[in-house]
Amino acid sequence: MMGLREGGVMVRAGLTTERVVQAGAELADDLGFAELTASTLARRLGVKVPSLYSHVGGTQDLRTRVALLALAELADRAALAVAGRSGKEALVALAESYRGYAREHPGRYAATRMRLDTATAMASAGPRHSQLTRAILRGYHLAEAEQNHAVRLIGSVIHGYIELESAGGFDHSLPDATESWNRALDVVDIALRNWP
Repeated sequence: MMGLREGGVMVRAGLTTERVVQAGAELADDLGFAELTASTLARRLGVKVPSLYSHVGGTQDLRTRVALLALAELADRAALAVAGRSGKEALVALAESYRGYAREHPGRYAATRMRLDTATAMASAGPRHSQLTRAILRGYHLAEAEQNHAVRLIGSVIHGYIELESAGGFDHSLPDATESWNRALDVVDIALRNWP
């Protein structure tokens, strides 16, 4: 396939930053986010590694861009899930949207846990996740001073459970992981309704 010269580098025709990042996200889902590198992506795309450098600045930049994509996708999914709901119904919808995304896109979900520098994090969809959680808390009438604690509790339970489940932590014991997941959400709901 003919290439175009961009910045002194031959680039495969049709290759754009958006396509490179999307392909990186798909590769992360296939191989695991930790295995995502510029060289593995170049092999997947059938190009030389330098061809990617007009679109991404190497492995770290690629991973950051995949993380930003995943945060945005997940925020959109969560917003749709909680729209029009409140209280426990909203809490469960948020949690299920995260768990579903992690099952469908394990590499992308792992990317959402990537530590970003402050400026990148603040410009990302990350703050939307916090805002969604705070919106849920309105249904529980928590005092403003307690909301950060509650947001952290909800995040710890949801993401902690998902990561343990993804790692196979519940595969060899009963009851079924979904039963425990539902009980965990019941407990979070009770804690929020009876916040000290």
